[in-house]
Amino acid sequence: MKDLPTRSEIFKCDTSKPLYPLQLPASSPLTSSSSSLWHQRLGHPGHEALSKLVHSSAIKCTPSTTNGLCHACQLGRHIRLPFHASSSRASHAFQLIHCDLSGHKYYLVILDDYSHYLWTFPLRVKSDTFSTLSNFFAYMRTQFGATI
Repeated sequence: MKDLPTRSEIFKCDTSKPLYPLQLPASSPLTSSSSSLWHQRLGHPGHEALSKLVHSSAIKCTPSTTNGLCHACQLGRHIRLPFHASSSRASHAFQLIHCDLSGHKYYLVILDDYSHYLWTFPLRVKSDTFSTLSNFFAYMRTQFGATI
């Protein structure tokens, strides 16, 4: 194990087994660190796992002053990336629409960027999306004289 800023070796463990037991010497700089530092060193375990290590005397740490999740843990809990802010805006109805296929046994959601009018189409199967969009485009063309 190396110290990140100085790149100096702090601790070394040799074993022929697949697990590496952690037995720190008393003079090691690793023996007493903040819980947030141990959280980073050990691969971002939860609070309960760190507490068990402290109570079993495997590690010694001082309580962290920061509460909550670290940035890496927050990113790890995200299920998708956030949408980027868009600077494009429609100047007339149906010039730009936003679609989202989501949920239940599928719903196609279409939002007109100009009017913010919303259409929702329930779908039996996901493959119905193309025909539903084609019918919607034809409806917009005949009813509103608009092309998308």
